[in-house]
Amino acid sequence: MMKLRNVLVATTMIGAPLSVHAQAVNPPPVTGLYISLGAGGNYLQDEHLIGRGGNTSDAAFRSRIGPVVVGAVGYGLGNGIRLEFEGDYRQNRFSEGRNFGYPAAAGGNEIKYGPMFNVLYDLTGLIPFPYAAPYAGVGVGWQWGQFNSVHSYSSARYPLTNSDDTRGALAYQAIIGAVIPFQFLPNLATTIEYRFLGLADRNYDTAATIAPGVVVDGKQKFGNDFNHSLLIGLRYNFGAPPVAPPSAPSPVAAPAPAAARSYLVFFDWDKAALTDRARAIVKEAADNSTRVQYTRIEVNGYTDTSGTPKYNEGLSLRRGRTVAAELVRDGVPQSAINIQGFGETHLLVSTGPGVREPQNRRVEIIIR
Repeated sequence: MMKLRNVLVATTMIGAPLSVHAQAVNPPPVTGLYISLGAGGNYLQDEHLIGRGGNTSDAAFRSRIGPVVVGAVGYGLGNGIRLEFEGDYRQNRFSEGRNFGYPAAAGGNEIKYGPMFNVLYDLTGLIPFPYAAPYAGVGVGWQWGQFNSVHSYSSARYPLTNSDDTRGALAYQAIIGAVIPFQFLPNLATTIEYRFLGLADRNYDTAATIAPGVVVDGKQKFGNDFNHSLLIGLRYNFGAPPVAPPSAPSPVAAPAPAAARSYLVFFDWDKAALTDRARAIVKEAADNSTRVQYTRIEVNGYTDTSGTPKYNEGLSLRRGRTVAAELVRDGVPQSAINIQGFGETHLLVSTGPGVREPQNRRVEIIIR
């Protein structure tokens, strides 16, 4: 556990300087093609041997913490869902044999590698974080477990069991992570992830030396192969909007500030998704923002009174983030957008509690 703690501390120290330039706003969900690469430490739980009859025995191999590298190509659908294809590499060295019925030592390496297909969901709209965008996902695929001189032996060195075999098995995993974007490089971001990877049973060829010169070939089935990995990496999103270049100073006096322009985007009841009409209004606001000199763009979300005040506050904020993400996709710099959620306050049409009023389910875009 001390080694695992050291890996966690080291990973945090590496990730800290990378977040200095992170944006102080919740980034929108990923849209389009992206690539990612991460590396870190991998902790392999004790691997149990399975005896005859399919029962897991108490005998197990204990290992040391080893390296892990994961590379992926993915595509974000823009609604928070991402589809990802990855390739990974893990290595652990066995250090001890446990519950063999005699004092047992162990050695050799287990290397795992293979393809995985993941489905992930960006939790930007559900869990507000000021500097990072959390996400979670699951994956399924195939992993090869390669034994390099994996062996166990007693203090007298007999019996000695050795394996140099490679076996494939069905694999599954769970992923929890967060992405921290860079302010001046919106396509690039730091990722911090925890991954749990499990493999199905594998049946390895073995050679057992039971006495000097006496070798018996056989097979040994290994059971649970549970891996816990902590990674830090980089992700490059090809679909992220470019940072708008700074405006050149005008040689003439600045004109008087124009009056603020306002656009209303309406939503279906208890929804935060944009309709086709709503997208057209957001596009109009984004296009018009390029024709005027503005200091900021306010995106204010509201709801009707049909829910609880706390729920409506969260729903109004999700609606605001949806509109802000659409503005970014339409070319508005994310740094110019200020998002707020007012819930059921500031009603456009005054109603009593519990009323589903369509005019109150809105987001107001104000270009100042």
